[in-house]
Amino acid sequence: MPADTLIEATDIINERNADYAPRMAVNAVLKSGGIPIILPNSDPANVPAYLESFDGILFLGGYDVDPTFYQEEPELQLGKTYIPRDRFEVELVRQAYQAGKAIFGICRGLQVINVALGGTLYQDLSENPDAKLKHTQTAPGNLPTHHINVATDSRLFQIMGERPYVNSRHHEAVKQIAPHLKVTARADDQVVEAIESQDNDQVLAVQWHPENMYRHNQDMQDLFRDLVHRSMKVSENKQTLKLAN
Repeated sequence: MPADTLIEATDIINERNADYAPRMAVNAVLKSGGIPIILPNSDPANVPAYLESFDGILFLGGYDVDPTFYQEEPELQLGKTYIPRDRFEVELVRQAYQAGKAIFGICRGLQVINVALGGTLYQDLSENPDAKLKHTQTAPGNLPTHHINVATDSRLFQIMGERPYVNSRHHEAVKQIAPHLKVTARADDQVVEAIESQDNDQVLAVQWHPENMYRHNQDMQDLFRDLVHRSMKVSENKQTLKLAN
């Protein structure tokens, strides 16, 4: 999983631009049988060297995606951005996708996957005329606040069913879906809540935060188990190719 970045120094780490990974996401992967590898933000030119170190990759939450990556200028309601992370993660998405790695995205992770593969975003939900629900909850983050509607022909439906109850902490959202991806869940106001690959099981991404809910919700834990399962298939395919050669 690519690291997030602490832009400012803190009382604990007296350092700017420190790389870190959320403990809850790390624990959710460990509980699912995976081995988390934290990738520090780096020059995009280093991405090819990283690819052999993992079979699946988890893109996590964080700052807004810089809109210049989808050919827009920043608008008034855009939040804080950090373009070095965007450059690295956009390239990491593209090369991981091309290499056939299993990909899972959470919140910003969903957004950066969509942008990297050719989609666009609403820089703020106020730009979406359909958005009516409260998508930035004030309830505790480990509690669900609204339902979503899942397409019955999706991988997400197999994992969570047709109408999961999820938490919500975002103000950006998918506008135009990227080629080769499809929308597989929406909130009742039609805001996109999940996306997947069109023709295979390589990509699954959700707009909510299952890492905040996995300890008390099996469906949320199963999203991480699914990533580990898909990653194992990638590893098995690599071994089969090696034996064949």
